[in-house]
Amino acid sequence: MRPLGQPEAADLVTLDMPGKVADYLRTVDLELAERTALDQGVTVRRGQGYTLRVSATAEVHRQLLARCQPLDGG
Repeated sequence: MRPLGQPEAADLVTLDMPGKVADYLRTVDLELAERTALDQGVTVRRGQGYTLRVSATAEVHRQLLARCQPLDGG
């Protein structure tokens, strides 16, 4: 049995986020679910940089993507 409010493992999507994006997202005001997803992400070293492997629901990923709009110049 899972805790109330926790997504089922089948509901989670895992994506690799560039380190620069993860660093940016850590500087903005996030919802609890977004912050939790970032905090629970796994760092994967890539040459001189890294990616952050984040598992969260598709909705949380969409919210994080929307917060990255300033990085796209828009």
